[in-house]
Amino acid sequence: QVQLVESGGGLVQAGGSLRLSCVASGGTFSSYTMGWFRQAPGLEREFVAHITWLTSSAYYTDSVKGRFTISRDNAKKTTYLQMNSLKPEDTAVYYCAADPRVVPKNDEYNYWGQGTQVTVSS
Repeated sequence: QVQLVESGGGLVQAGGSLRLSCVASGGTFSSYTMGWFRQAPGLEREFVAHITWLTSSAYYTDSVKGRFTISRDNAKKTTYLQMNSLKPEDTAVYYCAADPRVVPKNDEYNYWGQGTQVTVSS
């Protein structure tokens, strides 16, 4: 069983930056692909980025490419989401997720954190 705890959310002005962290406990972190998702009010949860356990390959949804960077530190059992040039439309609760598949489908992630709120003011 893997437990995930996100942190780093907050209120930031448009154009600003935040770095989200997700610390894992239980399980073997280095054997899990880590993903970040977000859910804005009234909308469905959407995929943001993932980083695989096999090669640390990263993949991003189009709306965050060039602005967000996902990374992982296996020794610290932590994955990060560096968010730059934030826009009001990035406002959402951000969740991290973990799954042992190399490239899990969005609905296949086994483990989820509780989320951290990111609010971007205009």
